[in-house]
Amino acid sequence: MFLRIHDVTTHVQIDGPQSAPVLLLLHSLGTDGRVWEPQAAALADRFRVIRPDLRGHGLSAAMPGPGSIARLAQDTLAALDALGVGQAHVAGLSIGGMVAQQLAAAAPGRVASLVLCDTAMAIPPPEFWRERAAIVRARGMAAIADAVVGRWVTPASLGAAATDGLRLMLLRTDPEGYAAAAEAIAAADLTTTTSHLRLPALVMVGEADLATPPEAAATLAAAIPGAQLVKIAGAAHIPTYEQEAAVTAAMYRFLVPETAA
Repeated sequence: MFLRIHDVTTHVQIDGPQSAPVLLLLHSLGTDGRVWEPQAAALADRFRVIRPDLRGHGLSAAMPGPGSIARLAQDTLAALDALGVGQAHVAGLSIGGMVAQQLAAAAPGRVASLVLCDTAMAIPPPEFWRERAAIVRARGMAAIADAVVGRWVTPASLGAAATDGLRLMLLRTDPEGYAAAAEAIAAADLTTTTSHLRLPALVMVGEADLATPPEAAATLAAAIPGAQLVKIAGAAHIPTYEQEAAVTAAMYRFLVPETAA
């Protein structure tokens, strides 16, 4: 379905029972809601799974100019409002995890729990993200595709069909949408706000992630009292596809704890 959020046409996919608890899944930079496809399929039996495409990604429209994590969180909150959702469990991958942290800080009563996957409170250096933004504005998405996909998955997965699918998501991302989101990452430091969060949280990270490495995940987990930390073997920055079963199992144990025994 499509919503008008802050004058931006926003695509949202919804699965699962209308009456079930809501699970909001926020995707990574250069992908869209389909990056959570394996988890959405598995969890839609217990949750109303909502997957918005962030502005400038997937089927959501782009707006010119630098973005911010705060603005993306405001978009997300407005989408929940438009859908009549009072509270949701929120999972975010990479920039989606930063948006999830910001959303929990800005509207704590709206977030029941957090699943933060291959993300951090800050992802330095800012110059790296500003350079990425300049490249895609000047030369398009193909100019960064090999470098990006090479960090998303481990070498063993480079020839997989799922990896080819991730590459297609990247290539079909609006360059301005990607650039604005990259600039949002460059400007973001959520250390202060995230350290004040008090809610159930699961932090996951691929053991081979170079973009948001396990050390950053451990720092993030330590900032949220009681947060669980799970490392995903055989995965880099996008474990939702590369090790989909392990990610789904960890989320299921966290979100439906009575099934963990």
